[in-house]
Amino acid sequence: MRVLLINGSPNEHGCTETALREVEKPLLEAGLETEFFWLGSNPISGCKACGGCQDGRCVIEDVVNAALERAKLADAYIFGSPVHYAAASGSITSFLDRFFYAAGKMHRYKPGAAVVSCRRGGSTAALDQLNKYFTISQMPIVSSQYWNMVHGNTPDEVRADAEGMQIMRTLGRNMAWLLQCIDAGHRAGIEPISPETRITTNFIR
Repeated sequence: MRVLLINGSPNEHGCTETALREVEKPLLEAGLETEFFWLGSNPISGCKACGGCQDGRCVIEDVVNAALERAKLADAYIFGSPVHYAAASGSITSFLDRFFYAAGKMHRYKPGAAVVSCRRGGSTAALDQLNKYFTISQMPIVSSQYWNMVHGNTPDEVRADAEGMQIMRTLGRNMAWLLQCIDAGHRAGIEPISPETRITTNFIR
């Protein structure tokens, strides 16, 4: 089974990657495959609300479609973001709006987790923002022993956050355990449920 780890920081080898690499360790120890995907440092367009997304692709040909191709091979996702103004980075926010809207059905029932990295504060607000993508997409959310966050202004400071590093490792072990349970369920003939036909209701009629 494969876990796709997406780094939403404009710094490829910064604090966010440091956290994600710590999550990766137990995944590899459990025999799972992992793949890292960095969003890069170039601007990412937000959703244009054009309704043109088809076959799990966005009409804007950029890093979002490249990630969606990798997502086809993934059984779970872990998204990482720095904290900017008590929120996820602008890059990963624009990315996730399109990543989920263009291919919502593909993500259904895949476990998801988010990790955030901050110097001091704003982490819980950013984590809450990222978790909302999972809850609207029928994805199991993988948790840890505390909120999935690390603190530090440099990778070395993050590595010195002993509790934060343990939280990351626990998250990796919990993700591996859930994927193993899902795999055992598949082998036992337990398949995902068929969703009801969706009902949408506007508050103003």
